[in-house]
Amino acid sequence: MADFFTAAHPAGYALSTDPTRLDLTAIHRWLSEESYWAKHIPRATVERAVANSLNFGLYAPDGRQAGFARVVTDRATFAWLCDVFVLPEFRGHGLSKWLVKQMLAHPDLQNLRRHLLATFDAHTLYQRFGYEPLDRPERWLEIKKANPYPMRNEE
Repeated sequence: MADFFTAAHPAGYALSTDPTRLDLTAIHRWLSEESYWAKHIPRATVERAVANSLNFGLYAPDGRQAGFARVVTDRATFAWLCDVFVLPEFRGHGLSKWLVKQMLAHPDLQNLRRHLLATFDAHTLYQRFGYEPLDRPERWLEIKKANPYPMRNEE
């Protein structure tokens, strides 16, 4: 059996990197219906992303999925934090701060050359953990698709 990173919150919440605990239906629903960055993302795309990432599931005291964060990483030099959310019914307990703090403490994410993320509205959350605007944005390039997940009737 593999060893998974776990943490216990004083209020009874739990964090785990065990992929078998993830409620992919809840994760997909929130990303595809509520997020601004992955609106209409296909379930198969979420499944593939989760399968190829280091995932942090946040669980309520009763075991329900309360939040999620995904890290795309080679576990040696680079990590990109993405798809971070706490479901509305669990907000207001400092869980997003706790989730990011625990993610940054993961043994596989230590001593990396670069941690990145992109956010529209949560700069102060991440800046308290050391994230800063790009030092030299003129060096960065991207390929960006404005609407990679158009609404489909297939799901």
